[in-house]
Amino acid sequence: MSRWDGKTKGSLTGYKIFLFFINSLGLGFAYRLLQIVTYYYYLFAAKPKNALLDFYQDTLHISAPDARKMVRRNFYIFGQTLVDRAAFLLGKGEKFTHTFQNEQYLIDIREGGKGGILLSAHLGNWETAGNLLKGRITPTINIVMLDAEVENIKKYMDMSTGGSRFKVIAIKNDLSHIISIRNALINNEFVAIHSDRYLEGAKFIELDFFGKKAKFPYGPFVIASKFDAPVTFVFAAKDGNYSYHLSATLPLIGRMKPEEIAKLYVAELERKVHEYPEQWFNYFNFFSE
Repeated sequence: MSRWDGKTKGSLTGYKIFLFFINSLGLGFAYRLLQIVTYYYYLFAAKPKNALLDFYQDTLHISAPDARKMVRRNFYIFGQTLVDRAAFLLGKGEKFTHTFQNEQYLIDIREGGKGGILLSAHLGNWETAGNLLKGRITPTINIVMLDAEVENIKKYMDMSTGGSRFKVIAIKNDLSHIISIRNALINNEFVAIHSDRYLEGAKFIELDFFGKKAKFPYGPFVIASKFDAPVTFVFAAKDGNYSYHLSATLPLIGRMKPEEIAKLYVAELERKVHEYPEQWFNYFNFFSE
């Protein structure tokens, strides 16, 4: 079964089409178009479809008919999150609303003056959630990510929308991203890291996830353990066409071992996947073989 390669999926033509429709005909029309596009992917994208079916049936023990329905729903919501991301970049964020469970935790982190490390996952859409938070809780959110998106898509998005509203800290072999993270925390900024995917050849930690052994990237938990900054687990799931539910956990204060942070993170991730199984956007073999 396939492994994650660190790259965003999708064609340049597809991005152009949806940016055009969002701009000219609005989000509602773009969502309706998604129903056709995502059904096509359901029919012909065998690898992600089969990966999800295996996860829903073998791991969450969902019946085959319900699992197939959930896969269709998963593809559609994933498409919505991409459209939502583009809508914010195009300046149409006023249409969205959100609720925030434990918002005060992030406010307390900001008031502490040491910055904060936000560990998240490919569940829901934290980037759109970050757009909803900017200016309300913090003026600056840094996202640590692999700079492996398809280059022509990145260039087109930057040209068409002005690019991301976040500061991106690209992970590099020279470890310069560690210095960038340190500087962000010194400036009392938030640093967000997705902590649920690892690349082949990278260091990982193997943990129990839904009763099976799964590999998680070791790096995010090392980073969270090395800096004198609070650590919280944050998630943002769609709970309506134009609304999101955000949540944060009680911040971890004081340095902990990477393995301790990882175990707490995985336990919270399990709870979120149970709560929003149709928003688990990992389309590859997640478990150890």
